[in-house]
Amino acid sequence: MEVLEAIYTRRSVRHYTDEPVTREEVLEIVRAGSWAPSGLNNQPWRFVIVRDGEKRRAMAGLTKYRHILGGAPVSIAVFCDRTVMYNDTKDHQAMGACLQNMLLAAHALGLGAVWLGEILKSAEQVRELLELPETLELMAVVAVGRPAEGLRTGNRKDLGELILKEV
Repeated sequence: MEVLEAIYTRRSVRHYTDEPVTREEVLEIVRAGSWAPSGLNNQPWRFVIVRDGEKRRAMAGLTKYRHILGGAPVSIAVFCDRTVMYNDTKDHQAMGACLQNMLLAAHALGLGAVWLGEILKSAEQVRELLELPETLELMAVVAVGRPAEGLRTGNRKDLGELILKEV
């Protein structure tokens, strides 16, 4: 899949089939995330792959989007390691690039994924559920699975509405 095609056709997928996602597919998604740019190449991202049904259900109970996490065969909790950060803004921007790479990789593999941010209200509970140190800050949980339905079309604002000026 060409890069621009992937960018323009990727959509958030919230409903999945029961078909499993292979370990190799998940590792490819995580690998793509790890190749995002980061300031000083500090690579602050850390990942927890959650397949265990009990852990997935418990994590799902920490968000109003429990049906998404509960229906996904695998979730990837994405954390920022505060011990390697050097600038909050730059490191958090890097985390966004990491998450976007992961979503594009899932799409390129024919999988569906969605970046869940609402769960951040329960960040401490997620970290505790996964038995992780306080130095790890939850950035998002990515639900991954095989899409249960075809990809939707999308739309975006016209560039004329978004570009403030050209100087």
